[in-house]
Amino acid sequence: MDSLLWPLKVIVAWVMVYIHKGLTLLGLPDGPGVAWVLSIIGLTVVVRILIMPLFVRQIRASRGMQLMQPELQALQAKYKGKKDPESQKRQQEEMMALYRKHGTNPLSSCLPILVQMPIFFALFRVLASLQNVADGTYAGSDSIGPLTADLARDVQASTVFGANLSSSFMNSDSLQVKIVTVIMIIIMSVTQWYTMAQLSMKNMPESTKNSDNPMIRSQRIMITVMPIVFAVTGVNFQIGVLVYWVTSNLWTMGQQFFTIRNMPAPGSEAEKVYRARVNAKRARKGLPSLEEEERAQAAAKAEAEGRTGGQRVQPISKKRQKRGSAVAGDAQQRDGLTEDDGHEDGGDAGEEQASSLAVGGLTEEEIARRRYERRARARQQAAAKRKRQAKKRRPR
Repeated sequence: MDSLLWPLKVIVAWVMVYIHKGLTLLGLPDGPGVAWVLSIIGLTVVVRILIMPLFVRQIRASRGMQLMQPELQALQAKYKGKKDPESQKRQQEEMMALYRKHGTNPLSSCLPILVQMPIFFALFRVLASLQNVADGTYAGSDSIGPLTADLARDVQASTVFGANLSSSFMNSDSLQVKIVTVIMIIIMSVTQWYTMAQLSMKNMPESTKNSDNPMIRSQRIMITVMPIVFAVTGVNFQIGVLVYWVTSNLWTMGQQFFTIRNMPAPGSEAEKVYRARVNAKRARKGLPSLEEEERAQAAAKAEAEGRTGGQRVQPISKKRQKRGSAVAGDAQQRDGLTEDDGHEDGGDAGEEQASSLAVGGLTEEEIARRRYERRARARQQAAAKRKRQAKKRRPR
């Protein structure tokens, strides 16, 4: 296992050693002490910063999974009781299409943990190898990267509340080590439980909160099982590894708190709290509420679609805006009215259309947009006329 993890062990040792050097430059004492504990915390922070993009993907995947639950339940109900291979295949295909539609993947929510596991085990092996490195009996090398025998002895002698970083509950007879281990396992389990509970209680749409939802069932199982797993396995980890894991859990908890507070899932309890908080701030500034603004935007969009017949309004270039401005100026001099002739070739028989536009009080952009809308309607009418003429010419 050490040979497989060797590159990661060197990286872990390198990060720890150079963070330690940086801390000593800032004034912390060299040798055994708190600087080595902080170097493990620094290693955790470096890893979490590097996997930040994966956390963003995890949030998006988790949100997509939440939003697709009603459709997923409907799909499961559709194929309930159908065990034949063809039905199973169709269900799998429709489920994958559903995942693609929502841009999510069940494995995406596990990426941060999966990526951290090799680092976790590499740190575990580095701490487990300290004694051999310090004694000069480490197989194949006299150091782990920059972690020499002298530095290994310093790390070994560093403590957290009196417990050595390289000691664990199972390999130490020290009562202090056992007490610190139990306390850290409790902290690790509580932070993990709280993080998972926040997702299922505050940041999940109300429509997905029912006992028949497989996602809810699995999350409830994990909330119960994970603390037990930590309690059972944590006694085998060194104090330094527990420092890493507790720090990582605290980072995750803070990161998730920020995400739920500022980017809640649509339809969740957290979104209601977020909207109430934002609306209160907007009210103090004399601004409309989020709901009023959304209604206004929806009305403006509906009005724009009604004017254009559902067609997209093309952006207006500066040159066309200037040309529209000149037309508007001439029109205002002629009692605020202008004539815009739109000519469309209707196949063999050309068609010329003209319409008037009141420009009083209109901006240049509105004038140009309305001109575009008239021309678009003229093109549609010309196309319809050509189609009618083509039908008439068809032999019966």
